[in-house]
Amino acid sequence: MKKYDTIIFDLDGTLLNTLEDLADSVNAALRMYGFPCRKVEEIRSFVGNGVARLMELSIPDGINNPKYEKCLEDFRSHYSINMQNKTDTYEGIMELLGQLSEENYKIAIVSNKFDNAVKELNKVYFEKYIKVAIGESEGVSKKPSPDTVFKALDELKSTADKAIYVGDSEVDVKTAKNSGVLCVGVTWGFRDREILEAKGADHIIDRPQELLEIIAC
Repeated sequence: MKKYDTIIFDLDGTLLNTLEDLADSVNAALRMYGFPCRKVEEIRSFVGNGVARLMELSIPDGINNPKYEKCLEDFRSHYSINMQNKTDTYEGIMELLGQLSEENYKIAIVSNKFDNAVKELNKVYFEKYIKVAIGESEGVSKKPSPDTVFKALDELKSTADKAIYVGDSEVDVKTAKNSGVLCVGVTWGFRDREILEAKGADHIIDRPQELLEIIAC
């Protein structure tokens, strides 16, 4: 019997490299109001806590800016129709998902990206392998709250002791710990290994295939 039978993935920076499309939509919204654009590396450091926080960090004066809500709305609108321009899976991800599916692992996505975008991107890239994809929505607290992980476990008919959470950021490590699941940090995403180590990831991997070695133990 498998020690773990459930793998829950973060989306941005873990399965998909969404950084350039996010940056393009942030800057498109900022330009509408004459605000300074942000560099891609700035956007990299801003992502992970949902789009409201992303725009709060991107816009001058954050939520105190009177244009904040409108700018956030314009970002959402722009991103909804431009989120597949430059986005792609990381090398080795599709092969990993194929093998996990072949071995009958239960697989889900849990993200702080807004729910419609999460479901749309899952449909485009991963529908063959992943049936449960959960993003930020009203009534369910976003990561690092465990709520979305628990929702995924419920939909997969699984339990925390049988699950592994895979993500690229400090938010993901904290989410895993709050959920009581094993945390695997990945170094190919939006954060450095040092951050994952400092936050206490149980394992850190540099290539998707290394996950198979962990779940085989």
